[in-house]
Amino acid sequence: MEKTAIVPDELESFYSDWKMSPGLACGDFLFLTGFTGADADGTLSTDPEKQMRNAFRKIGLVLEEAGLDYSALVEMTTYHVGLRDHLALFKSVRADYVREPYPAWTAIEVAGFVREGAVIEIKAVACRRPSSS
Repeated sequence: MEKTAIVPDELESFYSDWKMSPGLACGDFLFLTGFTGADADGTLSTDPEKQMRNAFRKIGLVLEEAGLDYSALVEMTTYHVGLRDHLALFKSVRADYVREPYPAWTAIEVAGFVREGAVIEIKAVACRRPSSS
């Protein structure tokens, strides 16, 4: 099966430095790498909401590069440092991005990430076929 890397300009270092695709199109699906909430310049805010929105923004960049939008999301796994401390906030932020029918979602508490200070990482899968609805 053919696989195609989806690499928005802003996320090119993921591909060249980390040797991973921000998105990988394969068959009917687009698999997105896990994104933390650093800004485009690499700055990581101490504000959990800003980190959450930045992670969703990166997901949006990959979806857009693939000709999709947030409605294409079918599955999402979120990893949280302090899950219970900011679950209500995350649910509120997430509601600004996901569309009905809502993607499947699993939230997992973790001890930390490669990037010190990160509180969220979001991994997702999107469907590249138009819905039948």
